[in-house]
Amino acid sequence: MRTDLFDFELPAERIALRPSSPRDSARMLVVQPDSVLRDRTVAELPQWLEPGDQLVVNDTRVISAKLNGRRIGRDTEPKIEATLIKRLDGSRWQALVKPAKKLAQGDMIRFGNEGKVCLLGHLDAEVEARGNDGELTLAFSLHGPALDQAIAETGTPPLPPYIASKRAPDDRDAADYQTMFAANEGAVAAPTAGLHFTPDLEAALRGRGVDIVRLTLHVGAGTFLPVKAEETTAHRMHAEWGRITFDTAAALNAARAKGGRIVAVGTTSLRLLESAAADDGTIQPFRGDTAIFITPGYRFRAVDILLTNFHLPRSTLFMLVSAFSGLDTMKQAYAHAIASGYRFYSYGDACLLFRARD
Repeated sequence: MRTDLFDFELPAERIALRPSSPRDSARMLVVQPDSVLRDRTVAELPQWLEPGDQLVVNDTRVISAKLNGRRIGRDTEPKIEATLIKRLDGSRWQALVKPAKKLAQGDMIRFGNEGKVCLLGHLDAEVEARGNDGELTLAFSLHGPALDQAIAETGTPPLPPYIASKRAPDDRDAADYQTMFAANEGAVAAPTAGLHFTPDLEAALRGRGVDIVRLTLHVGAGTFLPVKAEETTAHRMHAEWGRITFDTAAALNAARAKGGRIVAVGTTSLRLLESAAADDGTIQPFRGDTAIFITPGYRFRAVDILLTNFHLPRSTLFMLVSAFSGLDTMKQAYAHAIASGYRFYSYGDACLLFRARD
């Protein structure tokens, strides 16, 4: 399909720079197959679900993946900004680096402030390789837990560019940009639909008879990138690591056998569930990378309902929701959201999508 089919105009003032408080007070646009749009709030989510439904959340935790430093070992020491995007092993990460043209294979980068990190005063990394899409492989001087600690002390949460370009990150973001389910470190972007949840909302869902189960997908920086290819078939997705345990798969399959629906919280949960689903919709245990790219025409096997935020134009995520609820329906829904003052993107409002009839 042509990428420009997924384009739309969004006024800059619709981009949320802070989350709603409390989180579940965010607005929620309900989009059903009848194409009727209903304006609600996230706190009303339990009213739209039924006893026996399974709410699937992503328990990944965002790391402090944005690092600032300088190149060392040559005559000049230009400033370097790196965003870690994928761990390769105990000491190596793939990273997006600016300005990448200032770095060559074998160069050393020194991150951190003197006297702060791991008693060494700095965190060093060597440029080990350059990738085809502009990413670099960084080999750090520390390994394992020591490296994790150094990154946590040196770095900051990598706010999406559409927020970071409008204001500086601050201490509030360290808490605001984590979901209440965050447990397993490894994401460089938040699974933003999960940001709407509060203990009160969780209690209301359980009181409704809705079970909450967890999976892990470490969200990568590719989630921020628009599709630059003219045709969707020419776009290459970045792989992300995920895990669905045997117990989670068994719980979902047992609930579905009894008529319960699977409700994905966020496109990250949906993508991993669909990656793990057999042709008959059975969820299999999963551990590894997924680069699933969902566009209109995809046959959904696992997920019945999707809670998600409002996404970037020309993005893989807007393509995904268009596949889930229909392109015309989603264009209508987004036009309504823009006209009605909904807040967009990571800190914005939500929409509750019911899968279009096949």
